[in-house]
Amino acid sequence: MLVNSQARVDKERAMRRRRLKKLWARLKELRAMQDLSRDDLLKKLGVAQAAAGRVASWVEVNVPPEGQPVSPQTFTFTLRKKKLRVQRRREGGYLLRSNLPAADPAKLWAMYLLLAEIEAAFRSLKTDLRVRPIHHQLERRIEAHIFVAFLAYCLQVTLRAKLRPLAPGLTPRAVLEKLACIQMLDVYFPTMDGRKLRFRRYTKPEKDPALLLAQLKLELPPQPPPEITADHKLTMD
Repeated sequence: MLVNSQARVDKERAMRRRRLKKLWARLKELRAMQDLSRDDLLKKLGVAQAAAGRVASWVEVNVPPEGQPVSPQTFTFTLRKKKLRVQRRREGGYLLRSNLPAADPAKLWAMYLLLAEIEAAFRSLKTDLRVRPIHHQLERRIEAHIFVAFLAYCLQVTLRAKLRPLAPGLTPRAVLEKLACIQMLDVYFPTMDGRKLRFRRYTKPEKDPALLLAQLKLELPPQPPPEITADHKLTMD
């Protein structure tokens, strides 16, 4: 199934322009270098073309013949406009292959989007939630690990859904990074009888986190009451 996406067109076009602009600037730098030998030019040119990837094939480069010096007359480069026009027409289009030849194209596209969401979920578990392999030996611990990871992902999906109408420009990762400055602290005060009062308090949100909480219509819970030690144990006062 042939798929065309305007968003993918914009993405691929921006990537192509960025790489082509970088390669073109590097070629100009090489041509302006003084006392550059042909061997050094080939090495630097190879590095620049490798970094450009497929974009390098859209630029025709003429290097000086062996034995001739490198100069603006012997080292030239031009843009292959015909090949570039062909590439522009192909941008944004890609083929989806499936082992279901008789499937409805709409159903195939829905299954493809579901696959993309599953892959995004695994990326979120590995990056945002930082869930790493933990080798358990008991089955109940394996199930508990999976359950906690699933709950974390559910919370992330809920946060993404909450952000969509209220703050569409933010991602769950950006929100978590901004709210990471809110920390829970334990403050201890000694008493006259040798015991200690513990005040568990969270830090006051700064301007940006406070605005974010207000935008998401979230309120921090009230500060917990103090606790006092009794026989090396904490009890509610």
